[in-house]
Amino acid sequence: MGKTKTAKDKILVVDDEQDTRDLLTEILKNGGYAVSAMSDGPSAIEEARKNPFNLAFVDLKMPGMDGIEVIKQMHKIDPDLMIILLTGYGTIDSAVRAMKAGAYDYITKPFQVDEILMTAGRALEHQRLQTENTILKKTLANRYKFENIIGASKSMDKMYEIIERVADSDSTVLIQGESGTGKELVARTIHFNSPRKDGPFIPINCGAIPEGLLESELFGHEKGAFTGAVATRLGRFELANSGTIFLDEVGEMPPALQVKLLRVLQSREFERVGGTKTIKVDIRILAATNQDLEEALKSGKFREDLYYRLNVVQIHIPPLRERKDDVPLLLDHFVAFFNERKKKNIQGFSSDAMKLLMDYRWPGNVREIENLIERLAILKGSGIIEIQDLPEKISTVCPITASGPISRFPDEGVDLTMEINEFENRLILSAMEKANGVKSRAAHLLRLNRTTLVEKMKKKGLTDPAGRKRACLEPAEGSNF
Repeated sequence: MGKTKTAKDKILVVDDEQDTRDLLTEILKNGGYAVSAMSDGPSAIEEARKNPFNLAFVDLKMPGMDGIEVIKQMHKIDPDLMIILLTGYGTIDSAVRAMKAGAYDYITKPFQVDEILMTAGRALEHQRLQTENTILKKTLANRYKFENIIGASKSMDKMYEIIERVADSDSTVLIQGESGTGKELVARTIHFNSPRKDGPFIPINCGAIPEGLLESELFGHEKGAFTGAVATRLGRFELANSGTIFLDEVGEMPPALQVKLLRVLQSREFERVGGTKTIKVDIRILAATNQDLEEALKSGKFREDLYYRLNVVQIHIPPLRERKDDVPLLLDHFVAFFNERKKKNIQGFSSDAMKLLMDYRWPGNVREIENLIERLAILKGSGIIEIQDLPEKISTVCPITASGPISRFPDEGVDLTMEINEFENRLILSAMEKANGVKSRAAHLLRLNRTTLVEKMKKKGLTDPAGRKRACLEPAEGSNF
């Protein structure tokens, strides 16, 4: 799929044949591009010196200076210029020479309208990805330092330690966490603190792309592989060569593709869709999921061999409800961020508003906090955030307590499974605190076997509450009990 065309996408057409120049100009202008056309190499090179272009179509056979020499000269002027060779002599030799000279692709004459637009779009998309990665490397590296993952809880300290250890390695990492916890931020932090930091970081959301297109997106396709495949296309694995590929929501990958991914993990090689040539890549693979992959194994939705290949090192990002002490840190962080970005002057939160924010369960995790503060920055603008400034879902919800139900049931309802899980977590932590961290005593208080309690705590990612503030189990003020 090509990128969206804008007036900023400027294309230079170089061909000595008037009819070809006019046809290409018309096709590209109708496609939404700004086009300039030249009849020979020297005038095209002079034009490229005067005006920057995103892409050039260059004819191979021209009198005086041929297309190969034009490509070499243009890349001396702008190494980032994408160039597509036009040739009526569709030989392997001319294609190889063009690629060696720096051409992105070649098209044989006579060409089709769709072929021109698809190849142009693909070339510009490739250029955009290259530009984004250059910007990331030059201006966003500081954003992915370890300290930019906000949190000071024990569970976050453990996560920092794992990230620091795996960053220097080339091991495959599986990042697990609920939606909104920051799985891509963790992946980018690993990449930008690794030896591959100068290589590309290529993310792809396996759950956001239709199954029929995902294979082509991952592995690319050859020209003619299927209807609409008018040209060869590089997949994300090739684009990530020498860098890192991030497979987000890998649990959504269809079984047929899981087999192909397993091979890439084992040998770092694959074939494009419709191709027979084996392509080898030098990449690091990071994957993420918000699913319980062990449950997916049991149900047969996820391959066991793939799971163990992905799960070399596992990083679990705890949900925000399990690290409530980090909520004030995140609130302050995003207030400062949006004050600067949107030129606002939010000064903090009243004690009553902060209490509600601390009691709220944050089902959307860090992303929900970020969205809330952006909204408050826009609507409030300045001053102290009060209860009346908060959304109704936060200002009217009273958490479930040990001694009674919700005293004010929210209009939008609640997630019963999540509420029960939170309630169970609080009971376990409270029992552990009362038992001074002795699991056998806590198990007795909860009328459980010790092994059952240990397994529950392990599955939930709960740690001994020593030194932690006790979860409040007392009835809320004004409740019915």
